[in-house]
Amino acid sequence: MLETDICILGAGPGGATAALHLANAGQPCLLLDRATFPRDKVCGDALSGKVLAELRRIGADLPAQLEAAPMQLPSWGIDFYAPNGRRLSVPFKPRYNPSVDAAAGHISKRIDFDNFLIEEVRRRPEIELREGVDISQHEQQPDGRWLLKDAAGAPVALAKLLLIANGAQSAFARQIGGHALEPAHHCAGLRAYYSGVTGLHPDNFIELHFIQDFLPGYLWVFPLPNGEANVGVGMLTEAVSKRKVNLRERLAEMLVTHPALKDRFATAERLGPVRGFGLPLGSKRRQLSGPNYLLLGDAASLIDPFSGEGISHAMVSGRHAADWAGRALAAQQFTPQFLSGYDKAVYKRLGQELRLSRVMQRLLNYPWLFNFIANRAANNPTIAETLSMMFLDIDMRERLRKPSFYFKLLVGSK
Repeated sequence: MLETDICILGAGPGGATAALHLANAGQPCLLLDRATFPRDKVCGDALSGKVLAELRRIGADLPAQLEAAPMQLPSWGIDFYAPNGRRLSVPFKPRYNPSVDAAAGHISKRIDFDNFLIEEVRRRPEIELREGVDISQHEQQPDGRWLLKDAAGAPVALAKLLLIANGAQSAFARQIGGHALEPAHHCAGLRAYYSGVTGLHPDNFIELHFIQDFLPGYLWVFPLPNGEANVGVGMLTEAVSKRKVNLRERLAEMLVTHPALKDRFATAERLGPVRGFGLPLGSKRRQLSGPNYLLLGDAASLIDPFSGEGISHAMVSGRHAADWAGRALAAQQFTPQFLSGYDKAVYKRLGQELRLSRVMQRLLNYPWLFNFIANRAANNPTIAETLSMMFLDIDMRERLRKPSFYFKLLVGSK
């Protein structure tokens, strides 16, 4: 049995980021994952500018290493398709030059991106990485330490502080952290890989299709290296249940019947199965810590409720978890009161963004408003540039909450 001060369960982006920040601080840790890397993870595979910012915090050269890797595509923006079919192109930068500028986002399969981080982990002697270790029992001892056991009940590790980063299906998060699945704050998703999809943007814009009879869900098409594409759908679990939606059937139907998609998928080939996943959304503030533990990433229910982005939020939580783990060890304080500082730090960074994304999620209940904004932006370059900036500037996104924003759209010149 391994004894350690800090044990991290889950070596995805949240857990790997926490381990790497601890290593940068000279703090040893034990990192456990039930899989052996490289391993697949069902996801949309998009890496936002926030991911690049978090990589830079780990190591100044990591964004350049990612950009040079053949397993990714640089992406320069988003194509929104409104319910009325109007396409609204929103570059991540209002004016960009792919031959000169560094890309603001990337797209990479999770099997590749997560392994990119794990290769960095393997280079750090401070991190003891154990793969193929499935922890199924968590027992807190009288002295506060956590005893971790495998499925057979055999002891694996004893840790003063647990960082729980083992994903959306985390038994620890549900049973001990109290993160029950709430359909109003949870998204159901499907993902498949395709080859031969035509009409992809030359600058690798990701596509979000808000189809009238599929709202409040959306369909995405994200280009990938080697001519492939990540294609999927997501919808609030509450809406799936109320409307009795079969996501698998609807995805197949929209790809062959929707005017914006049917010709583009006419000769496309699906590569492998359609796989499902659940996304615990950050549309509700939750407790992220407790006695001798911190919750990270999807296990902390931090996924963006509008875009479904979770990778950067997992990395943000990993950075703050490493910081507060170091503070806890220095002070030998592992109480809920002390560790609540981690909750405050995470929500100080992500809280406003999650709240505004919740507002944008609710806008999907008003397709006429979505159509109106798309129509106005298509006719007015200034409005289109404003929307582009909203994806980079959280203060500008705050305007979506104000009636004056829509009034100006209404009376503005075409």
